[in-house]
Amino acid sequence: QVQVVESGGGLVQAGGSLRLSCAASGRPAFSTWPMGWFRQAPGNEREFVAAIRWSADNTDYADSVKGRFTISRDNAKNTVYLQMNSLRPDDTAVYYCAAGRPFGAKSRSPDEYAYWGQGTQVTVSS
Repeated sequence: QVQVVESGGGLVQAGGSLRLSCAASGRPAFSTWPMGWFRQAPGNEREFVAAIRWSADNTDYADSVKGRFTISRDNAKNTVYLQMNSLRPDDTAVYYCAAGRPFGAKSRSPDEYAYWGQGTQVTVSS
């Protein structure tokens, strides 16, 4: 059984920063899973934010966050992070962490991720 738990959301003013964390556990080892961050604002579909390969040597970002957000992972701690800088009101959403299939490719498609967290709310005020 794989469990994924996000934390670190909150309320921040525009221009501020937040760091989201995602702790994952289960088998096979966390280090074999590609990991992704998605977000969903009210009335919108879930959208891709960032992804990182299981080996941490390759990342991908949505155009809307490129240059402002950074995804990283610490396989020793079974944790993936999303550092969010220069936040804007349109970044307001519930952010979800997801784990892909072992040794799978990182992907922008939610269908490629097998396990999801419950989400953490990020609210950016103007």
